[in-house]
Amino acid sequence: MQATAYTYDPETRTGQVLLDDGTPLPFDAPAFDAGGLRLLRPGQRVRIETEGGGDDLRVTLVTLQTF
Repeated sequence: MQATAYTYDPETRTGQVLLDDGTPLPFDAPAFDAGGLRLLRPGQRVRIETEGGGDDLRVTLVTLQTF
């Protein structure tokens, strides 16, 4: 799934992405670390993996979108 980086805190390695419908979805440090990234800037297109659904939807991986 694709999303856009919305916020990122480099100290906690947490933040939010915006889904294509504009819904913000938070991610935690383990999801950020799983993608092997060192930095994330707002506005970057990212690829995310999620699990769960509805109110229990959570991000399990954040990485850069590659073409």
